[in-house]
Amino acid sequence: MSSPLSSRAGRRPFRFGTPAFVGATLTLLMLTGCAGPAAGPGTAESAQRECVASETPLTELAILDAPRDWVGSSTACLADAGITAIDSPDEPQLPVTVVDDKGTEVTVTDASRILALDVSGSLAATVFGLGLGDRVVGRDSSTGFAEAAGLPLVTTGGHQLSAEPILGLAPTVILTDTTLGPPAVLSQLRDAGIPVVITTSKRNIDTIGTVIEQVAAALGVPDAGERLTAQVHADLAAVQADVEAIAPADPAERPRMLFLYLRGSAGVYYLFGEESGADALITSIGGRDVAGEIGWQGMRPVTAEALVEAAPDLVLLMTKGLDSVNGVDGLLESIPALASTPAGQNRRFVDMSDTEILSFGPRTPQVLDALARAVYAPEQSGPIGE
Repeated sequence: MSSPLSSRAGRRPFRFGTPAFVGATLTLLMLTGCAGPAAGPGTAESAQRECVASETPLTELAILDAPRDWVGSSTACLADAGITAIDSPDEPQLPVTVVDDKGTEVTVTDASRILALDVSGSLAATVFGLGLGDRVVGRDSSTGFAEAAGLPLVTTGGHQLSAEPILGLAPTVILTDTTLGPPAVLSQLRDAGIPVVITTSKRNIDTIGTVIEQVAAALGVPDAGERLTAQVHADLAAVQADVEAIAPADPAERPRMLFLYLRGSAGVYYLFGEESGADALITSIGGRDVAGEIGWQGMRPVTAEALVEAAPDLVLLMTKGLDSVNGVDGLLESIPALASTPAGQNRRFVDMSDTEILSFGPRTPQVLDALARAVYAPEQSGPIGE
């Protein structure tokens, strides 16, 4: 049976439903080229981790009575860092023609050798979630899950595409977005006859289904995309119900949070606000997005005035970002105004792996669960032995 998206006479190509959008969060990551040092083959993260109380359901942990007042830092630990594929994956029904997020009509005839590349690693995670991971032939530096550990790296300098290693892998289709560059490399790949499909670049909880739909359409497995979307949304609803059960009922008692992006070696200190993706992350774990409350839009260099006005109780960070400023002591020294906030005074910082915290892919329900544990039950969260 032919795919509903198959290209044939009289059939219109599938058109991606969202306009091109470069998320501020992802643009910053691309420009600084900093997800930490690029990992080589075999160094992606372990699928199974030893995390404190990982077998205990979130609602059965020792939940803090007053999460705003807790003193000390914590790390969100994803007990299973792997990607679980949907049951009974579909075989791609090709050819398909799609109109991608840049308005370009692209026909995909072969999905046997896939490259899925973006600054958040969500495209590759989606391909694996659709059950097509055995067709992926390379990875970007943000693809950190164990199933991709043995794949060759095709980005350089952090998040720059390089035509030579990509062409050397002979991909039959490339899925990417506007967060990786330079654009000339994508043109070179198209000139080589490789179908290049540009998906939406917007990453937040509300766009997870959109990304899955676009990837599934381009690979000729739309039904699998619907199943994966339904599964992720059901898991999200379950986690968010658990968060609501443990977070303070009074909104005024919920922890005031913000997200800082740090790259100490480059002197980069950014505060993420509304429409950065971090705002959705914070509200999904029962926090108050204080950057949004002070009218902070997108991502901008942090200022002392903004920190004092926001007065966060808790600050979310990427693990390598925290490492880049030599830990909590270095962070407070690098940003003196932070020391005067409740978060600084209580050393209340929660970090999580750079390749997980803002990935907004199929693992998002597990990311939210891990963050909620670090926020509301810090003594029962984090890697064992740390």
